[in-house]
Parts: sequence; structure tokens; C-alpha cells
Amino acid sequence: MSARPPLIDLHRHLDGSVRLETILDLGRLHKIPLPGNSLDELRPHVVVTTPQPGLIEFLAKFKWMTAVLADYDACRRVARENVEDAHREGIRYIELRFSPAFMADAHNLDPSRVTAAVIEGVREGEAATGVKANLIGILTRTYGPVRARRELRALLDHKNEITALDLAGDEGNWPAELFVEHFKEGRGAGWQVTVHAGEAAGAQSIVTAIEQLGATRIGHAVRAAEDAAVMDLLRERRIGIEANLTSNVQTSTVPDYPSHPLKKFLESGLLATINTDDPGISGIDLAYELDVAAPAAGLNESQIIRALENAWEIAFLGPEEKARLRQ
Repeated sequence: MSARPPLIDLHRHLDGSVRLETILDLGRLHKIPLPGNSLDELRPHVVVTTPQPGLIEFLAKFKWMTAVLADYDACRRVARENVEDAHREGIRYIELRFSPAFMADAHNLDPSRVTAAVIEGVREGEAATGVKANLIGILTRTYGPVRARRELRALLDHKNEITALDLAGDEGNWPAELFVEHFKEGRGAGWQVTVHAGEAAGAQSIVTAIEQLGATRIGHAVRAAEDAAVMDLLRERRIGIEANLTSNVQTSTVPDYPSHPLKKFLESGLLATINTDDPGISGIDLAYELDVAAPAAGLNESQIIRALENAWEIAFLGPEEKARLRQ
């Protein structure tokens, strides 16, 4: 049996990966009332323990993670701790994505300054751990295209520190067609494109993300399994799939691990990968996804290795940097 390549996570939300200890600490520091004063009291309000009715209910768990982002130093700290946590998991390379407007909302912060703080925190984490981290800026579709334009401007203020642009949020009610011009501008800035699609909406949303937004990777893509033509498109275009097993069960996108299409994707030759999504909310880490969730979804060890190899292939890195990080 071949050895696993170095660990890599391409789909992790920085603002869905806040330590419970940090929520408590920042809550006390900024005198923010929390639903619990200890880890045990706080945990059920933040961490999903049973499947939620849908994506929107799952996203509500972000409430206390963003509620404590009271200033820019809090945003910097959370970003730095994300890289430190990746190092503890043995991850060599990670792509952390964040929505500056979502992080800014609770305390009316400036999204551009939030972006600057996140960049500073991630660079601190890199310097301290040796983990390589790239940042993906999110436009939160739930805010609508007008506010997404302001969020895009905040990211463009720091365009050389951002690697890619993403679209996340309420996929069912805010289709990708509303954000075509936003992504045209993002591609013009030299960014790569990955889009949440085929999670809360049907397979056609994946086609729209590819054809109209210019996505070369798709977050989730679960519904692709329902449409052979979409499967063919993903294979022919060599579009990467950022699969997230546990979160897809927790959002009721799939009923259980054995129902997840990741195995089908890999057997069909698609560039599917294994990622954590929101490990702080899901109560998991990358090791859990690889060693518990993936086998539960029917993957054998060679398929898990294939998913990791796929991740290195589709990572938003140049070939020389990929080779360096894999040594």
C-alpha cells in the first residue's frame, strides 16, 4: 500500500474554525454575553451534534463564532489560530477562506480592515509553524449583489494577498447568475475561482458556476451525481471537487455517509478531494474526515490516497511550490 502524501485541506472556513476557548476568552474580554460560561455549556450552542434540517440551520451555528469578533485584533487572533490548528493536525498546506463582511457584521467593523487583520494573522501563523496557507476571499451571496460588490472592493484592497474568490451562503435563494460581473472583476485581478455549488441547489448550479463565474473548482458539488452530463463536464474540464463529508451529513445534503457521492466521483475519475469545511462547528478535524468519515462513505485506503493526490493537483499553487511543499 502506498503511503499517504502530505496532508492538505482546500476547503476550510476560517470563520467556522474558531476555538471554543477563544470564544469564551473574547467574550469575557469584550463583555459579550454568551450562552455558556464554560466549554461544556458553550459547546451545544456552537458544535453540531445531530444533522440539521438544512444548510441555513447549519449556518446559524456561526453566530457565536462571529459574535466575539469585536475588533480587528480578534480577527487577527482567530486567523493565526487557524494556522496553528492546521499545524497541530499535521497539515502541510491549507487554503483558508473567509467572508470579510460576514466577519465584520456583528460589530460593524470595516471589511477592508478585517481583511488586513486576517492576512496579518495568517502570516503570523505561517511564520510560527511553517505551514503554508493561502487565502480565499468569499462573497456572501446571502447579502445580495449590491453588498457583495462592497465586499469585493474590500478584498481587492488587498488583492496581492488573496489567491482566489469564492461564492458562499444561501445557494438556493441567491443564484450565481447574480454575481457574474463580480467574478469577472475577480478574475481580472488575477484570482483563481472556486464556488459553492450543488449543495443546497441542483446540479445546474454547478454548470452556472463553471460557465458563468469561471470556476475551476466546486465546493461540495454533491448534486452532480444526479446528472450524468454534469459529471461528464466535471471530468472533461478537470474541475476540482472540494468534498466535505461530515458537513454534508450535518446539513442533510446527504442522509448519511454511505449515501455521499464522493466514492462515485473518485470511481468516475473526477478530481474529488477530502476537506473539513467548518471543523469548529462540525466538531471534527482532517484526521477524522480521512480515517472515520471517508471509510464510512465507502472509501478504501487507495481511494483516500487518490483524494489527497487530487488535492495536491488542484491546489491553488504553482508547480515549484507544490514540489517544495511535498518534499
